[in-house]
Amino acid sequence: MNSEEAMNRLKEGNARFVTGKLAEKDVGSAREATKGGQTPFVTILTCSDSRVPPELIFDSNIGELFVIRNAGNVVEEVVLGTIEYGVEHLHTPLLVVMGHEKCGAVTAACQGGECPPNIQAIMDKIKPSKEKCGGDVEKTVDDNMNCVIESIRSKSEIVSNLEKEGKLKIVGMKYFFEDGSVKAMQ
Repeated sequence: MNSEEAMNRLKEGNARFVTGKLAEKDVGSAREATKGGQTPFVTILTCSDSRVPPELIFDSNIGELFVIRNAGNVVEEVVLGTIEYGVEHLHTPLLVVMGHEKCGAVTAACQGGECPPNIQAIMDKIKPSKEKCGGDVEKTVDDNMNCVIESIRSKSEIVSNLEKEGKLKIVGMKYFFEDGSVKAMQ
């Protein structure tokens, strides 16, 4: 599968999710088929928000998505290593950085205030986007996705080389609670 086919598959799955007419899945067969290994078609970095489960949003089954989640879909060393594992070792042709409207981590960063050190580390990652966007939550969500993508490109030789070779496409996407849709932001 190439990046265009992977993107189309995500769009088709999300269209089913939006209408509430999910594809029938044989989870038992998928579980059995993946006992020996996984062959996902996309690597996704997204927020930990419990309302944003990629497997449902993209109407996918076991073994189809390689998902990394954390508050604010920020990137640091361990996340970057996980992304590299997905795109290099699992050969996913598509890397999605997916934010969502009304993100709690972004809202907290925009509001400022005191945080415990580990939560502050998340706020510090979002702070440049907050400052650039004047504290507007939705603009900060969008800018944060773009900053994360640029950070991945600049900090991962593996990712940037795969992209330059045409073996990987990176796209920012945003989930909308109102209708369940996901839209490409680039």
